[in-house]
Amino acid sequence: MSRNSHHMPTSPNTKTSIKLTQYDKKLIQTAHGHGKRDVVKVAVDVKGLTQLYEMDQTKKLQDIIKDLCKGSADWSEYSLQVTDSGMYVTAANQHEIKDGEMLRLVPSPEKSVNDLIQSLLMKTPQEDKVVAYKRLSKSSIDPTFADIFIQKKGLSMIVEGIERETCKGEALAHGLGAVIELLDHGTVMYDSVLTHGFIRKVCSLVKDNSETDVTILQRALNILELAVIHSQRLYTEISKEVSVLNLTTHIQRSNAEIQHNTIALINALFLRDPNEGSRITGRNKISNPMTQKQFRTVILNHIIRSSKNVNSEMAHQLYVLQVLTFNLLEERMRTKLNPHDAEQRRNLFELRTIAFDSTTEISPSTKRSTSSVQFNADDFKKLGFENNQNPVLEFDQTPPGLFALDCMRYFARNQQDNYIRLVLENSARGDKHECPFAKSSVHLVKMICEILKIGEQPTETGEEYYAMFFTHDHAIEEFFCICIQLLNKTWKEMSAIQEDFDKVLNVVRDQILLGLKTKPTSLDIFKQKLKNYNDIVKYREQERLNKEEFDSQIRPVLELQEELRPRILELVREQRLNFLKAGTVFNKVSNKKFREKSHWCCRLSPNQKYLHYGDVDNTSDKPPIESMNGKLDIADCKDILFGKSCPHIRNSKVHKNTADLAFSILYDPDDYLNFVAPDPATLDHWSDGIAALLGRKMTSGLMRYDVEMLLGMEMKLRLLELENIHIPDRPPAIPPPPDNYNFAYKF
Repeated sequence: MSRNSHHMPTSPNTKTSIKLTQYDKKLIQTAHGHGKRDVVKVAVDVKGLTQLYEMDQTKKLQDIIKDLCKGSADWSEYSLQVTDSGMYVTAANQHEIKDGEMLRLVPSPEKSVNDLIQSLLMKTPQEDKVVAYKRLSKSSIDPTFADIFIQKKGLSMIVEGIERETCKGEALAHGLGAVIELLDHGTVMYDSVLTHGFIRKVCSLVKDNSETDVTILQRALNILELAVIHSQRLYTEISKEVSVLNLTTHIQRSNAEIQHNTIALINALFLRDPNEGSRITGRNKISNPMTQKQFRTVILNHIIRSSKNVNSEMAHQLYVLQVLTFNLLEERMRTKLNPHDAEQRRNLFELRTIAFDSTTEISPSTKRSTSSVQFNADDFKKLGFENNQNPVLEFDQTPPGLFALDCMRYFARNQQDNYIRLVLENSARGDKHECPFAKSSVHLVKMICEILKIGEQPTETGEEYYAMFFTHDHAIEEFFCICIQLLNKTWKEMSAIQEDFDKVLNVVRDQILLGLKTKPTSLDIFKQKLKNYNDIVKYREQERLNKEEFDSQIRPVLELQEELRPRILELVREQRLNFLKAGTVFNKVSNKKFREKSHWCCRLSPNQKYLHYGDVDNTSDKPPIESMNGKLDIADCKDILFGKSCPHIRNSKVHKNTADLAFSILYDPDDYLNFVAPDPATLDHWSDGIAALLGRKMTSGLMRYDVEMLLGMEMKLRLLELENIHIPDRPPAIPPPPDNYNFAYKF
């Protein structure tokens, strides 16, 4: 505060300064809302005392500060600051202040910057420097303060101080933090501020394997990462000073933030290509150590298997690292097999040699050109090559290109028994039923490239990494070995023929995706989690049912259902009345009036005005209406009763099943027509039919089933043309009308 701060009076808008409680603050925030208004009610801390203040947003900010500092001549040295965020109130953000905001009157950013620079330049004790650097690091978060500090060459001064080692220990930690915050505002170029000496100093902090202060190391790693990302020149300097193997030691620390910053720096070095014309070659300097067992093992043991260290931010860095590692295969994936390349032809011919134990060998010392070797077409046909006369053409498609040959050769070399058994087993099946190894491998490798997104750049929000790919030096090749055997197994389970090739591939894709979804921690666990063909069939059926259930809850679908439901209900109503018109033969309950006959029939008249009934000899007889003696006028019917409520069941000793199937029609004057349905379906049909005749809702369980079944069938027919098309939950917004209608056709 200024030397004259003790002259600062309280606001004229309040008679006395008050101390706000938490209840007062909440009351201010809820009483006045958060909309934009000309006058907002805030609380301002002036000289340690909090007072309510009505802030007129139509006034200039300097007039408001002058009003708060009334009685003080140096009001221009003060500014308002938001208490919670520490951000200065400026003319640009003044109108963002809302009711209930907590503000405080503090020295202006210009004065704070001048005081800080003076404190840093003075030869003061180390304790005072620590306080000054700590205050600088905290204040640098505010963009207003940062702009002024940078304009006054404060950032260059801090960089020079770190370079010359004038600040050490805790002061150095806060100094590095201030550099990060000041650069983060994006108002200054990294190249123009970070000198060669500063970069060398920060690199030395990272290369130092002694017990460096955790905060210093963390911030040094952060600065190097930002420098690599934002400057090609700085990348070149840093890559010469720091190697990936140097950084590996920091991953072994138990501090999660240092591990995160270390992986982030490695990813930044990996992403930055020093030679734009040779993308892959430029990365070899960094990628080679990354593929070594030591680096992979350190990440696996100290990060992945230590679950407490894998938070959201670390998961993103592991995802980026995995994507970049996969992308090292991109060059092979996008390169065709060159028929004039001796080594590539040798690798292709090796597949035949291993499979059929051929005596023909092609060694690096062979003097004649390998292009002159005559391939055995029959052998390459047994290997499953479509172009068995010229198998080189099999690798013309990119992707997968040469990467497919690499995977096939790895399988043949490292799992010879499985490879030979797979090839010989299929060659003995016959042309229609064999699973062609070469064709399957090429398509499978292409599928793996698509699933693992090889060749695509990492996204900014991705967090999906697979721990099993950190457990083996040749993880993707091992992954292929598992999948090609899975494909052969699925082929047999499906009893597939050549025409089913695409179907088998689709099933294998689902098997791989479901296996990856379980997040296996090793390749062996992934192999155990793979589902067989029958499981995939059940899974697909369940997915279909889930999709139908989900689609049925979408707003447009629900609206269509409600539109169709009345028509479906009317259709069910007509069916019930037709059932009654067809008539039903019922069993009699013991009754003196009907002792001579054990069955009787009842049916609805064609005009739906009468129920006709009469005795029959057996259940197959349904006499015509004209021969029935009984007749009940529907207009006289008052109600329908069920079960124990029926008069012919109420006091009778009948079986429970009989009671459950009983119903009675009550009609004037207080008399009943009693029924016992032969089965539950007939009971539901008659109860619905009588309810429809009485003008009531049909309520039986069979009615609900029929309505939902018919409605579902109708919906499927209506939506048949929209298969695999996304149905939006909300209708599209109606665009505003045009400014004029000059485009309209005029007669």
